[in-house]
Amino acid sequence: MRRASLWPLALALFGCAPSAPPVDQTAARVERILGRLQPSIVVVGRPRNHFPIADRMAHHHTPAVSIAIADSGRIVWAGAIGLKQAGGADTVTTGTLFQAASISKPVSATAMLRLVEEGKLDLDSDVNRHLKSWQLPGNRFTEQEQVTLRRIATHAAGLTVHGFPGYAEGDPLPTVPQILDGAKPANTGPVRVDTTPGSIWRYSGGGTTVMQLAMTDVTGRAFPVLLKELVLDPAGMSTSTYEQPLPAARAPEAAAGHKPDGSVVPGRWHTYPEMAAAGLWTTPTDLLRWAFAIAASRRGEPNGLLRKETVDEMLTVQKAPTGIGPFLDGSGAAFNFGHGGSNEGFRSQLTYYPETGQGAALMANSDNGTAVIQELLFAIAEEYGWPGYAPREITPLALDSARLAAVVGEYRVASPPITVLISAEAGRGYLEAPGVVAREEFVFVDSTRVVGVDSGNEFEFELPAGGPAAALRVANLRFTRVRK
Repeated sequence: MRRASLWPLALALFGCAPSAPPVDQTAARVERILGRLQPSIVVVGRPRNHFPIADRMAHHHTPAVSIAIADSGRIVWAGAIGLKQAGGADTVTTGTLFQAASISKPVSATAMLRLVEEGKLDLDSDVNRHLKSWQLPGNRFTEQEQVTLRRIATHAAGLTVHGFPGYAEGDPLPTVPQILDGAKPANTGPVRVDTTPGSIWRYSGGGTTVMQLAMTDVTGRAFPVLLKELVLDPAGMSTSTYEQPLPAARAPEAAAGHKPDGSVVPGRWHTYPEMAAAGLWTTPTDLLRWAFAIAASRRGEPNGLLRKETVDEMLTVQKAPTGIGPFLDGSGAAFNFGHGGSNEGFRSQLTYYPETGQGAALMANSDNGTAVIQELLFAIAEEYGWPGYAPREITPLALDSARLAAVVGEYRVASPPITVLISAEAGRGYLEAPGVVAREEFVFVDSTRVVGVDSGNEFEFELPAGGPAAALRVANLRFTRVRK
């Protein structure tokens, strides 16, 4: 039976920008993108899978996705699919606010660079020079090298605290100095230097929060006001705000966050006083407007958001893989900049190719939203011919039943408390972390290492010779096997 056309749905959800492609061309492209989501992994020897967006949103417990797509330096599609809150009646629109999470960082870095241009901040001097309400404690590491704004924005300052969980509704909110000292009611540890500044790349939302305080200390302005003046208004990001908590008057505009099992985050979302690192409420359309403004400054256009020489530094790798704020990848026509985001109940991604004017911003209101976003990005990249952007191909190791049986079981880690279940079905292996990671198939790529065929995430089993697995390693966590 012929599959029902997705175009009526797409026409209702997507608005074409002025001078966008003709409707018939747009219709065909929307039809293909929404019907051809692709997993992150292509398993050699298997048919290549494509999925309709509704199936993948349901599979990943993702109530809503908002999308904006750029081609030839302009937004050609913008649309939103799904519900602001699972079980509710309010549908999302292109104006619905989502938490951008860590995409807040490059936008905040843009404001920091504007203050550098104005002579109010210095990229390469000791950050304590700019801090008035708090000082970063020195130690033996800072005796060798300084913590600077360049290093902070590049995640090379040697600072601690990777990210922030935010504050649930009703929780007391700490001041920024309390956050930086790890003092109550802050729910994260102190931000400190624990390695020589400039020596390594290590992601630090804590560092970005130091940058936030430096910006407010030197200007005497509240951070949301400062960002509105320096970036949001000049870039045309008219819907966006860094206000935390989100004002009650704007709450109806926002999507609610959702946990991996599809339940609503209590209070609908968390509040992030770490605004520079995680506090931006925005839309995909506004995120692309920021990217356009950066690209225009890179071209040296008059009245740009930043000077060309500043953007050239911003978009040059300082400490791989980052520039001053954004992540960077590729070269020539394939050069692109962007960032991802992960807050409680929200996921987001921005990717832009300044040489070709191609890119996309996508936002989802689910902890599982990364998977839907990535699958959409591959469909968009295929449709528009993005240079060098395609799913990863892997060749699986021939699997015998004994090897699969050796890893089946339950694995646990105490902190954070997570259980991982490994099962087998019809000769294939599956991994699931209830309430955290949806069930997905995995394949062995060598004798101990496996890759999830949906997410592309890698895991490694500790397999003593001739015996069952003793543990499972996921990134820096070791899950001990507790039962077969």
